[in-house]
Amino acid sequence: MDDFHILIADDEEELVQTLLERLQIRGIKATGVTSGKAAIEAVRNNVDAFAAVLLDVKMPRMSGISVMREIKKIKPALEVILITGHGSVKDAEEGISEGAFDYLMKPVDINRLLTILKSAAQKSGGSGE
Repeated sequence: MDDFHILIADDEEELVQTLLERLQIRGIKATGVTSGKAAIEAVRNNVDAFAAVLLDVKMPRMSGISVMREIKKIKPALEVILITGHGSVKDAEEGISEGAFDYLMKPVDINRLLTILKSAAQKSGGSGE
């Protein structure tokens, strides 16, 4: 169906699995990780694989904003969509000013997420595969 690959990074393992299943059912290739370090390594080791990253803002050891900065150093054109269950206007403003494509609150509406992921993937150049 859609020819792009998404990286999902969230410390809530159950959420990652649920999103992976929901995206894959809709024909979108997705990979999930549960830490900021793993997200950075996934991008570094597969620099051209991902069309967009769905990234939790609040994670242990390394914030989503910090992870996004590192991802942008590796691949500046890679679009990052921030998600959080504990968001604030300040977090959203910081994320957008740091280069996030968009900012979503949990629980994430799957149809809205799909629209945003497709837009982000197109902006970053599609699948890259």
